[in-house]
Amino acid sequence: MADHTVNLFVRELGGSGRPLVLLHGLLGSGRNWQSAGVGLAGAAGGRAVRALDLRNHGKSPWSDRMDYDALVADVLAWLAVNLSGPVDLMGHSLGGKVALALACRHPERVGRLVVVDIAPKAYLSHGHRAEFAAMNELCLAELRSRGEAELKMEGRVPDWGMRKFLTTNLEQDAAGGWRWLVNLPTLTAALPALEANPLAAGEGFAGPALFLRGGRSRYVEDADLPGILARFPKARIETIATAGHNPHMETRAEFCAAVGAFLSG
Repeated sequence: MADHTVNLFVRELGGSGRPLVLLHGLLGSGRNWQSAGVGLAGAAGGRAVRALDLRNHGKSPWSDRMDYDALVADVLAWLAVNLSGPVDLMGHSLGGKVALALACRHPERVGRLVVVDIAPKAYLSHGHRAEFAAMNELCLAELRSRGEAELKMEGRVPDWGMRKFLTTNLEQDAAGGWRWLVNLPTLTAALPALEANPLAAGEGFAGPALFLRGGRSRYVEDADLPGILARFPKARIETIATAGHNPHMETRAEFCAAVGAFLSG
């Protein structure tokens, strides 16, 4: 497998001042941060908000390697070229796990850490196996529209919102055919590694951290809180009661208020 870093694609969401770097979740891209990122650019006295596409996602290059060491190395390489000194770092779901690992292993690069609806643990029971099976079963050569793709995935993915999210990864080419924007074979093979805890025993981060979870999500449960505080002793843990797994999209105003208050603290 290739072990070099890839040059990550970045979306500049506005603002000036201390940099805030955003990392998206599995099968997402920096586009998922568009509304919340713009909101945060004007919060907490101003933020230079930058949303990265992780390798094998969005507009970033593909690689046959997909593990936390590689994901962290990509972000570090991007920071080395584009931003000096510590930055504030926020990640959601998979991006949150990347942010956790980066902060623990390279604390000199992180001022404040925000982790959105994910904990430093394995998520075998929360795996995306059904979603990946539905995507892999889709015959792109016969596909006529995203709507048709949603219907074909309904048997494995009953949630309408999830099917909509999955089909945002479909792109039509000039000839009218369809292709995946994500490196689906590599991501499928990497699921066991991505579901694992990104942190080794004893790893932690002593800086300020905010763990923001959705009250309607089961990704961060009460039983996880002591483990979070053991590794992140300065962590603040907050819950947005009406949010699910995507509080930055589902409850944008409340999310931006909570993050803005933490970043300005």
